Amino acid sequence: MQPDRRHSDARTGGHPGAQRTDAADSGDVAATFCATLVDEWVRLGVTDAVVCPGSRNTAISVALATESRIRTQVVHDERSAAFMALGLALATRRPAVLTCTSGSAATHFHPAVVEADMAAVPMLVLTADRPPELQGVLAPQTIDQRDLYGTAVRWYCEPGPPAAGGAPWWRDLARDAMARACGETPGPVQLNLAFREPSPGWRACYPEPEPVGGTDRVRILGESTPWSITDEDVARLVPAISGRRGGLVAGARASRCDEERSAILDFAAALGWPVLADASSGLRVPSEVVVDCFDAILRAGAFDQERPEVVIRLGGLLASKATNQWLSDVAGFNIAVDRHGRCPDPAGVLSQRFMAVPSEVLAKLAAGDPPPAPVGWTRRWSKSSRACSEAVTWALDSILPGEVNEPVAARVVLAGVPPGGSLLVASSMPVRDLEAFAVPRGDVVVHSNRGTNGIDGTLATATGIALGSGAPTVVLCGDVAFLHDVGSLNGLHRRDVDLTIVVIDNDGGGIFGFLPQAEMLDEVVFEEFFGTPHGHDLLRIARSFGLDAEAVGSTAGLKAALAGATARGGVRVVVVRSDRRRNVEVHRRIQEEVNRRLTPFEARRT
Repeated sequence: MQPDRRHSDARTGGHPGAQRTDAADSGDVAATFCATLVDEWVRLGVTDAVVCPGSRNTAISVALATESRIRTQVVHDERSAAFMALGLALATRRPAVLTCTSGSAATHFHPAVVEADMAAVPMLVLTADRPPELQGVLAPQTIDQRDLYGTAVRWYCEPGPPAAGGAPWWRDLARDAMARACGETPGPVQLNLAFREPSPGWRACYPEPEPVGGTDRVRILGESTPWSITDEDVARLVPAISGRRGGLVAGARASRCDEERSAILDFAAALGWPVLADASSGLRVPSEVVVDCFDAILRAGAFDQERPEVVIRLGGLLASKATNQWLSDVAGFNIAVDRHGRCPDPAGVLSQRFMAVPSEVLAKLAAGDPPPAPVGWTRRWSKSSRACSEAVTWALDSILPGEVNEPVAARVVLAGVPPGGSLLVASSMPVRDLEAFAVPRGDVVVHSNRGTNGIDGTLATATGIALGSGAPTVVLCGDVAFLHDVGSLNGLHRRDVDLTIVVIDNDGGGIFGFLPQAEMLDEVVFEEFFGTPHGHDLLRIARSFGLDAEAVGSTAGLKAALAGATARGGVRVVVVRSDRRRNVEVHRRIQEEVNRRLTPFEARRT
């Protein structure tokens, strides 16, 4: 189902609250209009807002600043602000209000808006604008903000400058925006709000709200998903999975609570299917059916000759290239289930998609009592998983013992997050190392911006998660991601958050050393255009923003730094020094050890 992206525009008479441009809006009317929107959103469950200082959005900013029921963060940089709003929504599962002034300011929201769209994260984006009579005449700080984010928003509305006559529809506007942001496929909504005067004004009595029942509240917050698997579907699917070699592949959004997790793992155990789960799926936990080193197993070719006959994909894609390539060659029955209908299929192999809660679909299938997979399939995965896990652990303990490397850092960082805390892992190498090498645990919430797989906004997103969750939060990122979002360090020492930033500093883009460019290009060309060494002192940069920072060069040092940072609270930066070329060699030697241990096992099988 495609999201509703219909427009409402004062210039086309779209929304009932649209105003004629000849209806003067005093500062008092604008203040009352904004206060009404904010009051309605609070009643519907909004708890957080992010404000970028500016003149044209004065009325919105004041309405948020004077509303005690909303936690409002002030952020100078619009891109950082937008990713902070994204992080707040990830932690609270409720949209944060995000606002800025008119002109180029609103363009800096775009990367986070795109991520929110692709990752199905709700967001209320309020872009202030100049009135219609100042459009198209080259007025200062005025650009065409209509459809600024294109198809990335669930709804675009331009109600026109507020006028007293539109008061009966102000709350409808707020409810419409909320409902679309938190609908079947959550995402960003843009309200482009024009104001003739940027003065604060005085708030009058705003329109009385209508009662909001419990049922409406749950619906608006998007906590329920329409059921899209029928009894006929179940009757058709149960024979298709019965007695088959199968597997569950779980990405983001696969499981959101203990009950969902239990239902999914029970299904896998009953059918004897392996679970290949990334850290953000909610399913990468200690379990007999969860394969914690599946990337290395598949790189070793252990299951090239005996592929699954059925694959059920839950949520988003995994980061592992080897796993995604392996799945793309599966000629059997491929089913995808996502609670928001976000079922990626870049290889074009899916047989059917369902917009539904994954655990509920599997419970329906389990009720049909399908026979399990052949016992040999289940045993092979179990033995391969144990052998691979032992190989990875041995290799990490034996290669440069005591000296921290990037796979070890991923493993240590996840292990070092306090129980009940959160971890945000950046795209590029960190998310892959976490997926490939970290030991599963079930008492930490893991996030990653994998909607568009970008590295931008990593620090701001982590800050939003820390603010929204109120729990200790750790972010694992590379040096390029750190520098890309360095502006988000501004003012961070004054925020009431427990945030530890672990930066892998290999002086450039480490992931490119694993790609064909590293072998095919001249070394000088490769370094300038792909290795891209930055040459910065990350400790000095962090300290220039008033943050505590330290560098570590050993596994013991990283463990101690994490323990100390989480014990003290506040914000701390930990820099892990690495070498890009040596990192490629470390990964190669780990894989060689896995291959060595799995090859005899595979030979005995044949």
